[in-house]
Amino acid sequence: MTDEKRAVGALAGIVVADFGRILAAPYLTMMLADLGAEVIKVERPGAGDDTRGWGPPFAGGQATYFQSVNRNKTSVALDLRSAEGQRYARELVRRADIVVENFRPGTMAKFGLSYPEVQELNPRVVYCSLSAFGGDKGAELPGYDLLIQAAGGLMSITGEGQPMKTGVAVVDVLAGLHATVGVLAALRHRDATGEGQLVEVNLLSSLLAGMVNQSAAYALAEVVPSMLGNRHPSIAPYEVFPTADRPLVLAVGSDGQFATLCRAIGAERLAGDPRFADNATRVAHVEVLAAELGGILTTKTAADWEALLTPLGVPCGPVNDMAGAFALADRLGLQPRIPADTGLPPLVANPITLSRNPVRYTDAPPELGSGTDRIRAWLDADPDGVSSP
Repeated sequence: MTDEKRAVGALAGIVVADFGRILAAPYLTMMLADLGAEVIKVERPGAGDDTRGWGPPFAGGQATYFQSVNRNKTSVALDLRSAEGQRYARELVRRADIVVENFRPGTMAKFGLSYPEVQELNPRVVYCSLSAFGGDKGAELPGYDLLIQAAGGLMSITGEGQPMKTGVAVVDVLAGLHATVGVLAALRHRDATGEGQLVEVNLLSSLLAGMVNQSAAYALAEVVPSMLGNRHPSIAPYEVFPTADRPLVLAVGSDGQFATLCRAIGAERLAGDPRFADNATRVAHVEVLAAELGGILTTKTAADWEALLTPLGVPCGPVNDMAGAFALADRLGLQPRIPADTGLPPLVANPITLSRNPVRYTDAPPELGSGTDRIRAWLDADPDGVSSP
């Protein structure tokens, strides 16, 4: 990677030793890479990150799952069970600004790469460790996103009739985002004081924090939320309704919006009904309200209702599939894919916009070990670690 390409990023000059696999840690390191950091992804020789084989679908010979979180990185194949692999890994973390790992707690110590060992080599390092259930009593528990969704309560409030997982590994993404915030805060502290530190994030805690109002209902009021399907526990009408052709979402968040909705659909009587006078009463009578609205909304198509209600400020819209979602983002000028002029595959774009230091797209998701020779040469040729990789 040239200095010119790296200089545009807010994190230019930051070196990340990435020992992460699967999703949470690679999501974190991709965010750092998009912001300009040099991310060196350490992978098992011959196998690599597990997600390299998580397909179909495949595109360009690689699993799209792997490609979704591994752009802008350099892949280095190191056998961490060997003396040589550990030697290169220790030299890499000695030079790194950030170290990221999401092995089961205790695994990095087997390679001589635990936080105390790395801190001794590199006192300024920001060391981020992600786990499923934390490093204390949950250290021995293995965990994938699905298990955390179940154990952490998300599935108990998702679905209709039976517990349902979300359609994406949302807990991994939540943990990766929380870890990104923690790493950047620790990096800010390091730059101000010279002190590195350990950043720890676990999936279960990330999920509990990420369930916001639902987890707060239990923490503050000991209310155990129930499964409501597409309804909201605290807002009405806020759900999916049938129309003449396809489902339509109404997300009415205020009394004013409700009054506007009623006028627009010719149901002023609902706005004047004491059962629907404010949000709390609408929630209390949500079944009756849903039946009233459903009978009206089935008289027109979803597109008809969207065209009528959206200009009036009533949040609504059809339930899109992925093609429809991308079409909407394109129509709104949001540029949901990486620009074609980068020469990279049309991966999903980073959603962060920075006016001074825009995210950069320089490298396609790497082939396994494609940067091994270059990084080893750098580690061998510059014992003081003052140059960039």
